[in-house]
Amino acid sequence: MNGTWVDAPVGPRAGRRVTVPGCRTVLVLVPHVVAATRLFDVLDLLKADRRVQVVCTVPDVGGVSYGTHEFLQRHGVLTLPWQQAIGVEFDLVLAASRRDVEHVLGPVLVLPHGAGALKSRRLTGHGLDRHELMRGGRVTAAALVLSHDDELRVLERSCPEAVPHAVVAGDLCLDRMRSSLPHRESYRAALGVAPGEMLVTISSTWRPESVFGGRPELYRADGHRTAVVIHPTTWSVHGPWQVRAWLADRPDLIIIPPEEGWRAAVIASDRVLGDHGSVTQYAAAVGVPVELGTRAQVRPGSLADLVARGAPDIASALSSRLDQAAELLRTTMYRLMRLPEPARRACAEPVAAHHV
Repeated sequence: MNGTWVDAPVGPRAGRRVTVPGCRTVLVLVPHVVAATRLFDVLDLLKADRRVQVVCTVPDVGGVSYGTHEFLQRHGVLTLPWQQAIGVEFDLVLAASRRDVEHVLGPVLVLPHGAGALKSRRLTGHGLDRHELMRGGRVTAAALVLSHDDELRVLERSCPEAVPHAVVAGDLCLDRMRSSLPHRESYRAALGVAPGEMLVTISSTWRPESVFGGRPELYRADGHRTAVVIHPTTWSVHGPWQVRAWLADRPDLIIIPPEEGWRAAVIASDRVLGDHGSVTQYAAAVGVPVELGTRAQVRPGSLADLVARGAPDIASALSSRLDQAAELLRTTMYRLMRLPEPARRACAEPVAAHHV
């Protein structure tokens, strides 16, 4: 699958086969499902523009995470083998991870694949360190997307060379959740939750200190409906069959797939029982009551730390451009592609319901 070369719609022979010629080409760099889910939010901002052709690639230099190719196949996006993709120059490269961006040709836009650009679990460093942002003496990203002005101030100290590339654009994932809040009842109905019934979503990141790794008894609590959100890395590492098998003694659980559905489940919930992962932070940011099932060691002042301490207004701590991310990200992408923006307004669309 990863070795089948294609001769269109990009490359020297593409002109003989394309139906819509003269497009700007966009490469989406997808090392894992976590990045894919974040990037597909951004790809929605390019829809309906016949001037733009999107293709994806999965870097294979460090091993491919299970489920990544399958995710792209389900979405019907053309996927180039890695060795072909690194030999073509693109008008824009989109990435939600800094992994392997130095190998591709074209202006790279890098955005976080979780809540904020500063990592809560980094006890030494924070995710905006010089060694992560530079290769061969140059900044690898043409546009480094940040969620908050506070991150820009950290960047000014940690890697001043990257400051001219920084774009404080807020958080599109959060903005989409905020625009979804009026649809809460339809999300509950799609999940099969009856009016007046309590829904608790158990959210877990990966690693042994997560809720799924360290508190299996929480998945067997009675007295309410339970939705289960488990980090895509856990699904990739252990395999979907194994994850579901570990929960097979509770067939009444609403198991949310790793690709999408967690945002609708969080909004539908009366309470989220989580850990230090991003889902817990997003839940707190949209006003869902949050309780921690585990308490891992996190960086003081990080988003996970603020949630653990019950700080108010997590939304403003997560994004300093609330409800502006769609406009700011689209403007940045079209600037890098050297194209005028479409006339229609860019906006954060509500997320789809997850039906059980």
